Amino acid sequence: MIENFDAIIIGAGPAGSSASAILAEKGRRVLVLEREKFPRYHIGESLLPFTYAPLQRLGLIDEMKKSAFVKKYSVQFVSMSGKASQPFYFYNRYDKDTVAQTWQVLRSEFDSMLVQNAREHGATVREETTVTELIKEGNRVVGVRAKDKSGAVNEYRAPMTLDCSGKESFTASRNNWRTRDPELNKVAVWTYYKGAKRDAGMDEGATTVAFVPDKGWFWYIPLHNDVVSVGVVAEGKYLTRDGVRDTKEMFHREVEQNAWIKEYCSHGQTTGQYYITNEYTFHSRHCGMDGLLLVGDAFCFLDPVFSSGVMLALKSGVMAGDLVDAALTANDFSAQRFVDYAKHLREGVENMRKLIYAFYNPDFSFRLVTDKYPEAAGLITDCLSGDVNKDFSQLWRWIEEFVPLPENLPCGGPAT
Repeated sequence: MIENFDAIIIGAGPAGSSASAILAEKGRRVLVLEREKFPRYHIGESLLPFTYAPLQRLGLIDEMKKSAFVKKYSVQFVSMSGKASQPFYFYNRYDKDTVAQTWQVLRSEFDSMLVQNAREHGATVREETTVTELIKEGNRVVGVRAKDKSGAVNEYRAPMTLDCSGKESFTASRNNWRTRDPELNKVAVWTYYKGAKRDAGMDEGATTVAFVPDKGWFWYIPLHNDVVSVGVVAEGKYLTRDGVRDTKEMFHREVEQNAWIKEYCSHGQTTGQYYITNEYTFHSRHCGMDGLLLVGDAFCFLDPVFSSGVMLALKSGVMAGDLVDAALTANDFSAQRFVDYAKHLREGVENMRKLIYAFYNPDFSFRLVTDKYPEAAGLITDCLSGDVNKDFSQLWRWIEEFVPLPENLPCGGPAT
């Protein structure tokens, strides 16, 4: 069976749902193919303030405000001794009615909200359908083949295909476009607590980044229903030292390495399930090709320390929706049409990447920079908030007085 659409979206995560909602809203015939059945579990629960604009564009702010999701006003950092930094409050930089506050979300609920929004805008979403290959005519992508849950293989055609397949990056993996980051190769182990300690008042929903040796770190993310997401990220050789391979043993050994984490977790009980994944940062060498565009994590998966993934997915999804609509109007589906899109995304990725590199350097701390240059605190807050497409050159000059920063990677341009 062959079906025809204006655009085909691979994946119904935040990138795919946002792009499809924008396109469907504009009257385009959009097909979203998602291999899983929603709601489904996913990690990546802490939103950045600059998710506000794409969520507003998608018409979801009122629904977010009515939801049970925990409000997040700040991020703080905790030393191994348990001493917490002053929180980086978003309201010190932004309007209190907009991006001064964001949310900690249960992704199964949040992603289902996004998918339902895409459907309500008119997108066709088919779950439990796995894309198996891209269909090409010459060097141009003209559709996909996909297998549904019955095992039937169908063909779907469209002038534009958007790869929103997430971290696994369907296109980049199959075309050898994935480029590993030279330094950002970590492993994450995590679980969930019921009844763990939270701070009071507006600090109840703060994201906490707590350090362990060798520049490893914990996330501590309060969710609704008295659940807290707690995970440790570090080099694999650090986490598996002394031959430890059991994820539960690995996790609880690291809890002992940070006094704040140990104290806050001691008030609750784990839910009993432990997860592990390689958090390898990768960049796609290309943003797409004729008839194809990469969006969200399929374009770049960045180390999760500053929770930039969902923000970049939503932002790129909305951008892609607008650009593909314009391409359909112009009947121009060449990869060159998306050069500015790729440059804009790469600029944001590289700014966040520089801050991540500084964070992981053993000779660096934010306090070193802000003690010498108090103005740096505002710029650091901007980047931590997701305001990544601005001029941070002064901040990088200040940070480079303490630690080196990476050069921009030559990634993301269109395949020719």
